[in-house]
Amino acid sequence: MKKYVHIAFIYAAAAMAGGVFFREFTKFSDYTGPTTLRCVHTHLFMLGMVMFLLTALFARACPLEQSKLFRAFLPVYNLGVVLSAAMLLVRGVLQVLDTPLSTGADAAVSGIAGIGHLLTGAGLVFWFLALKEAAED
Repeated sequence: MKKYVHIAFIYAAAAMAGGVFFREFTKFSDYTGPTTLRCVHTHLFMLGMVMFLLTALFARACPLEQSKLFRAFLPVYNLGVVLSAAMLLVRGVLQVLDTPLSTGADAAVSGIAGIGHLLTGAGLVFWFLALKEAAED
């Protein structure tokens, strides 16, 4: 359980840093338009901190950690959330700096973000299946 609280704390710190970066970077750049930077903060809080606080509670209440599905969840889900948040950050910085991307570079950013979202979704499936398995024990 302690491990998941630590992971939640790391995501909370990253979320707060993302929020401060969004506010300060856009203010410094005199940017007032829409940007994906605003999503980094909430994605990391909800998909990171909240998810791992819930995981800590479930791990304490049932034999969640004994599941092979749960052991698959941890790296897949974390990699997905980190990739997704990183691409939100990259896309947002490029938007604020008004940096034009070639079609290939734009597709690469979108593709990596898509992989991150797919991994996050797969991790959620592993998590729910592990919860279901642990609840049946």
